[in-house]
Amino acid sequence: MSASLSITSAVVDPGLLDLPWNLPLDTWPDDAIASLPKGISRHLVRFVHLSGAVVAIKETTEEMARREYEMLRTLQRLEIPCVDPVAVITGRVDDDGTPLMPVLVTRHLRFSLPYRALYSQTLRPETATRLVDALAVLLVRLHIAGFFWGDVSLSNTLFRRDAGAFAAYLVDAETGQLYEGGLSNGQRENDLEIGRVNIAGELLDLEAGGRLDGSVDAIEVSNGIIDAYRTLWKELTGWESFDRSERWRITQRVERLNDLGFDIEELAIRTDGDSTEVRIQPKVVDAGHHTRRLLRLTGIDAGENQARRLLNDLDSYSAATYPDKSVDEEQVAHEWLVRVFEPVVRAIPRELKGKLEGPEVFHQLLEHRWFLSQNEARAIPLAEALSSYIDTVLRHRRDEATMIAPPTETIGLPLDTDAIEVVDDETPAGSWRDKV
Repeated sequence: MSASLSITSAVVDPGLLDLPWNLPLDTWPDDAIASLPKGISRHLVRFVHLSGAVVAIKETTEEMARREYEMLRTLQRLEIPCVDPVAVITGRVDDDGTPLMPVLVTRHLRFSLPYRALYSQTLRPETATRLVDALAVLLVRLHIAGFFWGDVSLSNTLFRRDAGAFAAYLVDAETGQLYEGGLSNGQRENDLEIGRVNIAGELLDLEAGGRLDGSVDAIEVSNGIIDAYRTLWKELTGWESFDRSERWRITQRVERLNDLGFDIEELAIRTDGDSTEVRIQPKVVDAGHHTRRLLRLTGIDAGENQARRLLNDLDSYSAATYPDKSVDEEQVAHEWLVRVFEPVVRAIPRELKGKLEGPEVFHQLLEHRWFLSQNEARAIPLAEALSSYIDTVLRHRRDEATMIAPPTETIGLPLDTDAIEVVDDETPAGSWRDKV
């Protein structure tokens, strides 16, 4: 390692010093490389083992690396779903003293999948819609925060399962710009058009390679992000008018936004002189209403849809155990965590723990128990459902924490998705579309 090597990081992992920075990234030894699925990138990106975890290393210019590192840190402070920036490495040279490109290091998002791993011959059109919905939610959150992405695409997004739906995470922020005063309508429309064109191109590329279900219309799916975005944006930021006698609709609007997973900071309420009409507009703070409530009550960090499902089970437990509501919410939550959730997670065999995250396992278990109860016309105990779920469902899933895939690719090199086929065998859950 050259003495001129410079590492910029909030918390430096000593393991970074052991990586072969004196070698071009495309020549790193196999024992350092983690074989994980990834999307297409304009830069060379490799997944690398680091201190028992996996990081993504991207070669780029020093200016772009530092800018993206700071942008990702800012987005994290704003609680925007994105990858975790680890470090910027500059001053790399090979053994002959020839300068090598600087790199940006980000932490690999466990249990996440790129779109190319999800779009396979077995993918249903409903799942394609759910991916677009997830990307639309991410884009709305970014725009509410005043972030112009500039390169909206499936390739720059990672997806994690979230209770029958998907949650989208921003991966590439190098073209992004944050505006304190918020985005203009023109900037938002520009991002939408970029996304529509990019997504259409990505799906048409899969279609040309025979890797897209024949029933999926690439253009229709790409146009779907526009419709999904507009519907959600209107619900979150639009004005609503009603008669003064219908003041209950103010509370209804707040509850509807909470159901969508968004908290609000304030409501703008206007009346027109002697008019009987009232107009309200919410100021949305952030998504994650259910996630934050679950984290506060139980310490479980889950996706928004997962959190909603777990909270429903917690509420059911509370109603059944304390019908008179004699115990406060925090105590009930602790009992549910100790008596219901944690025993389920501990019961998962060690060799199956990499299949899915704990909250997703619990969600799927509840779904499985419901189907068993319907089929057998009786109430199925949770322990019985858990045994059936492990043997008939979980044991046959692919490992999404450490999915094996071909080596990292760059533009121009086709990805062999046959090696990372993902069967979407989940029952679709209600999305935010059902609540608008």
